[in-house]
Amino acid sequence: MNMRNNFRYTSLGLVFAFVGVMIISRVIHIQIGPTHESIMAFEEDDGMELINLHPERGDIYDRHGRMLAGNRLVYEVAIELSYVKNPETIAWATSAYLGLDYNKVLASASLKLTETDLWHITLDNFVPYENAEILIKLKQDLREHPENAGVSSNGEPHDLTGLTITPRLERKYPEGQVASNVLGFVMKDGASIQGVEEELHWLLSGVEKQETVSTDPHLALELPETIHGADIVLTLDREIQIALEEVLDAHMASSGSTAGSIIVMNPRSGEILGMASNPRMDLAGDWDFVNLFEGNLAFNMALDGYEPGSVFKVVTMASALDAGVVVPTTEFIDTGGLSVDGWTIHNWDGGAWGPQTMTTCLQHSLNVCLAWIATERLGPNLFYKYLRDFQFGQPTNIELAREYAGHVRFNNNENWHLIDLATNSYGQGIEVTPVQMLRAVSAVANDGKMMTPYILQAVVDKDRQYSFGPEIAGQPISAATAHTLSEMLAVSLEQEASTALVPGYRLAGKTGTATIYNDSLTNASFVGWGPVDDPQFLVYIWLFKPTSTPWASLVAAPVFHDIVERLVVLMDIPPDAVRLSMSAK
Repeated sequence: MNMRNNFRYTSLGLVFAFVGVMIISRVIHIQIGPTHESIMAFEEDDGMELINLHPERGDIYDRHGRMLAGNRLVYEVAIELSYVKNPETIAWATSAYLGLDYNKVLASASLKLTETDLWHITLDNFVPYENAEILIKLKQDLREHPENAGVSSNGEPHDLTGLTITPRLERKYPEGQVASNVLGFVMKDGASIQGVEEELHWLLSGVEKQETVSTDPHLALELPETIHGADIVLTLDREIQIALEEVLDAHMASSGSTAGSIIVMNPRSGEILGMASNPRMDLAGDWDFVNLFEGNLAFNMALDGYEPGSVFKVVTMASALDAGVVVPTTEFIDTGGLSVDGWTIHNWDGGAWGPQTMTTCLQHSLNVCLAWIATERLGPNLFYKYLRDFQFGQPTNIELAREYAGHVRFNNNENWHLIDLATNSYGQGIEVTPVQMLRAVSAVANDGKMMTPYILQAVVDKDRQYSFGPEIAGQPISAATAHTLSEMLAVSLEQEASTALVPGYRLAGKTGTATIYNDSLTNASFVGWGPVDDPQFLVYIWLFKPTSTPWASLVAAPVFHDIVERLVVLMDIPPDAVRLSMSAK
């Protein structure tokens, strides 16, 4: 009995083992044998394919929730060489419905896997839904009704097997060129270039993964879930941004400037309310990056370095007042020249202006006076100590790609000379960026506290919002110094009847004209803020190489006037008399 049982158990064990071996053999055969290729071909014919799934990129909004950058559905059309049955059909269909070159597509579709390292050849990354739908319907009809397909010139039945049409998302910019120099752009290969698109790519981009998906456009919204990018909210106000771009474009045209930048910042917080730059790209149209930014023009002029000229006198005077080496009424006799280190400093007009005060030195923008303050009153140690406190030579770390750090030759540099101190005092021999100047001058408009410029207001990720607030970069001067200098600059504008003035509003500001090295043209700048008693906006203007006139008082100051006229409306700032009477109640 035991022998029978043993035999029975042994026989059953052998049968199960044989069946197990057969199952394993069949699985292996299916996975790596000819059957595997048949199954994969069937899957491809059935409208399924394995692709790299690009997650949805985060949207970009202005401070009021108006979209500046988003996404739209497009399709990638490609060739899977291992599945191609009739290259001629693929070449004909893509040339007819996508406008592709017939011969080039035919050559690609005719390649054998033994002739190339490629197996997936992308023909077009951004095919609109309408075109993709035609190709998918045609492919489906050829597969389901081969009897109606006909034959191509090679005698083979028409067949689009091997042509894949895969849904994906493309960046869209609903506002076209508005804020394009702030936004940056995303290339067809997914690379983010310039602006917040590049700087905040790590937030905006999601996590890519491989998935088997349907090529049916009607199922495009049923893509497998991916970890999409975070949405971001900028500090920009769309209406202010549009106003700045319109004003900049108009004044560049009238002044014959090559390029330019205007920035509006809240001096109390550091929020960038608008940042216009020209030239700029129409992100919704065709891109001509190389020709648009020829001659090494910066994508965003606000981040580019230049010699600012007399707007830098605001920093020099702030330093001198704060150090106590001058007061507004300190007297200076301008003889029209100052000898420094074997060089002679002259005024912008080459003239001698006679008896002056510190206020009139600013009003008349006298280089000789400011060079005297720097060399005779401050000295190199104090002057450059303040420049370090104002953080020149350091980037602001605003959330925009490729910000230039500027350049200062400090007095501990072996190549520094005393003439550097003199020329730096009136903004020559030093490189700054407009955003650095905003950071520094914000201390004058904000009770001595210097604010860090920022453009990222909030991040929305996984239904949670993370907000960002003001950051004090330092306090290089006292509140008393800031108030004194603001008053001096307001009086300066009023006394010279500047074209920067706007009736009903008391404003402070300073022009700057700097000759460009090895060039007869200039950089024309203006920095200003208001209302003086309660600053709500700080504006920086830079026109590069104006040709109508070299002087900032004639080309940059009127820009400030036009901007302020729009800002007081857009920001709902009543005239001073109305505002002060309301606050008195």
